[in-house]
Amino acid sequence: MLSRQSKLLFQKSFLVKASVIFGLFIAVLSMELATPTEYVFGYLYTGAILLANYWFGRIATLVTTLIAVFLTILNLWVPGDEVIKFSTVASRTIASMSLIVTGILSDRLRRSQEAIALTRAKLESQADLVRLREDFASTLTHDLKTPLLGAIETLKAFQQEKFGAVSSAQQPVLATIIRSHQTSLQLLETLLDIYRNDTEGLRLNLIPVDLTILAEEAASTLIDLAASRRVHISFNYDNSDWRRSLWVKGDPLQLQRVLYNLLVNAINHSRRGDRVEVVLETQTAYQVVKIVDTGAGIQPEEFPYLFERFYQGHSQRHAKGSGLGLYLSRQIIAAHNGIIWAENRVPTGAMFAFKLPVLPFHSSLPTSDGF
Repeated sequence: MLSRQSKLLFQKSFLVKASVIFGLFIAVLSMELATPTEYVFGYLYTGAILLANYWFGRIATLVTTLIAVFLTILNLWVPGDEVIKFSTVASRTIASMSLIVTGILSDRLRRSQEAIALTRAKLESQADLVRLREDFASTLTHDLKTPLLGAIETLKAFQQEKFGAVSSAQQPVLATIIRSHQTSLQLLETLLDIYRNDTEGLRLNLIPVDLTILAEEAASTLIDLAASRRVHISFNYDNSDWRRSLWVKGDPLQLQRVLYNLLVNAINHSRRGDRVEVVLETQTAYQVVKIVDTGAGIQPEEFPYLFERFYQGHSQRHAKGSGLGLYLSRQIIAAHNGIIWAENRVPTGAMFAFKLPVLPFHSSLPTSDGF
């Protein structure tokens, strides 16, 4: 029933539109026949051509254009009671050419609009898909945090013998399980932060920050990890052993995450007995932090993708991660109007570095006791 009504409505709409175009033809033709031949009204057929293109498409536009050109030229001989002049033939030829150009351009315009509409629809579909994926990932990571936190606290209670005695052989097993759950929790929090930053932007609490202090604090939290890998962490203060401050305007918590990620990355990709060096430099307009390891280095084809989300690489750098730490670091440094990059070292190893704008001298700098 509905399809029949729709068909009737379509037919009615078609007849109305066709009648409008036919009426335009009749009106223009009447003016052509009622006036001397040298008066050219054929230009007015452009209205019918444009309407045919808008309402019916390419074939209708072609047919309408041919009819308009035919009627414009026909008026040279109909009604046939005047002498045909060269100027009249030239005028009507020009009018016919303009009608043909109108038909061609209107058809191209229609196809361009259709292509634009199709592209817009595809982009909107892709945006909806990305939004759906991000909402799913955000919801999933948020919902998984609660059971992980519960499991960690329960295991700690077992470790503290709140549910009974725990043997010395069981304690290392519990500690390993707790570390595994904490790693999973950290991964979920990183993933949640990344999606939140992509959708809402990274919110920063900007204050004067000394990158030297942040780097030292980040390194101190990784002493146990470095010791377990037998990796030594050293500091190089602007190519000297003299400690100096590197002041920037930044979010200390976020910048410490960057330093932590880069140091963990360097430790994980170092061999036993290797050294990870933290180089702190001051340039004219930037403060620079470099994390240098002596691992396997980076393959040249990997450089464009190092800071992409979930990229893990396929080089001989044996340690594998989630592919999120470098992406999050890039987000944070970009939000601080800084630059982060990587390069290989000679003869072996890699360097991950970032630089941030120097804090202007007129800014009030807190003392080191304030951190």
